[in-house]
Amino acid sequence: MRTYDLSPLYRTTVGFDQYADLLDRIFSQDFAPSRHPPFNIEKTSEDKYRISIAVAGYSEDELSVELRENQLIVTAARKDEEDGKTYLHRGIAKRAFEKKFQLADHIIVDSAAYENGMLHVDLKREVPDALKPRRIAIASTVGSKSGEANRLAA
Repeated sequence: MRTYDLSPLYRTTVGFDQYADLLDRIFSQDFAPSRHPPFNIEKTSEDKYRISIAVAGYSEDELSVELRENQLIVTAARKDEEDGKTYLHRGIAKRAFEKKFQLADHIIVDSAAYENGMLHVDLKREVPDALKPRRIAIASTVGSKSGEANRLAA
């Protein structure tokens, strides 16, 4: 396993500590990413995204979608329904899982839908008005009394 020293990043930046912490968490985890269940992440428009997770065999009441501190957590609880069944081959995995997706600032969960064995979670970027660029009008002081007072004071 490789280790990365992120201390120079902490020393040379201000206000980016959440990104440094995220990188630190990613690099410090010693695990192989789980391939169950398979999923897609797509960008559907400029400010919209969709996470699609293949959850065939799970019912809607076995699935849970939760948002916690900019982290989307999708879980499935396995219900044992053996009922005395004897399997000669069991290739359909129906085990409990937990998938975590780190969301950027201002990404909100728009909706979640279960359709044809796929769980679709739609996300949207909503930048608050206070953070959007805005044009500042420049006032002219030529010919105004405050402009004359400024020239006389100089």
